[in-house]
Amino acid sequence: MMKPFAERTPDLQYRNLLQKIMAEGVDVKPIQGEGSRMILGAQMHFSLANGFPMITERDLSGKFMIGAIGEHVAFLHGARTQEELKSFGCAWWKRWVTKERCDIFGLPEGDLGPGSYGPAWTAFPTSEGAPFNQIEHVVKQIKERPNLRTHIISPWIPQYTIQHSGLPPRKVVVAPCHGYLHVLVFPETKELSVHHFQRSGDIPVGVVFNMVQYAAFTMMLAQVTGYTPKELVYTISDAHIYESQFEKVQELLAREPRVFPTVTIADTSIDDMLKFTPEHFVLSDYTPHEAMTIPTPV
Repeated sequence: MMKPFAERTPDLQYRNLLQKIMAEGVDVKPIQGEGSRMILGAQMHFSLANGFPMITERDLSGKFMIGAIGEHVAFLHGARTQEELKSFGCAWWKRWVTKERCDIFGLPEGDLGPGSYGPAWTAFPTSEGAPFNQIEHVVKQIKERPNLRTHIISPWIPQYTIQHSGLPPRKVVVAPCHGYLHVLVFPETKELSVHHFQRSGDIPVGVVFNMVQYAAFTMMLAQVTGYTPKELVYTISDAHIYESQFEKVQELLAREPRVFPTVTIADTSIDDMLKFTPEHFVLSDYTPHEAMTIPTPV
């Protein structure tokens, strides 16, 4: 799937996006209470032949990579609580699911809500009454009818996420920011690509982990459907940097991007999306700059 490490070239797309937001972005005041600078509409194309899109401007290996893939695998299993996420290796949701925040939405402490990623992907409410597992059915559709252009997965349950005075409190502590997926399959070449859409992207913090997640998802989906992963196209609607991140972003921009690493799946016999774990993803050829802690508001 990937070129030899020596034949890859550094990918400048993430760096260019940071620069564009800082230079051309509009300053706004979102609900988090901290100012941010944003642009509307950004897109990056990651050819997986050029390496796994894990940024090199700071080190995301170890617990960061495990946490990112662990969160994604947990959502594939339908996870919606902090305890469920921790069991898959993701421990960073505590700040968002405190008792005070969950009380606002009528949810128990530690509960992301039925409008969060896991339930949306695996138990989408339907008019027929029975919940619909989008992941399971899209995998089956790809296997049976790969040429269709309708291999689409959505994290957005409108009645649980839209909020105004005429509606009851929404049923999700954080309205889904990412996870809108369109899978494109090319039976002629036995290749598979994913176009991922993100409605809101914290570029210095959240997006770098989401890039890892959806590149890993592309690899998992390709393996269980019998294709070679080709490309991750990454679109962000509201691409932003918070004011408290500006200084750290300048440090990132002073670091030259390096060649993307190699990631392989250790067990190539896995044929079920629910059998993957973070430990199945083996990282090599990763030579990042040193780790950096970057703040993000709740």
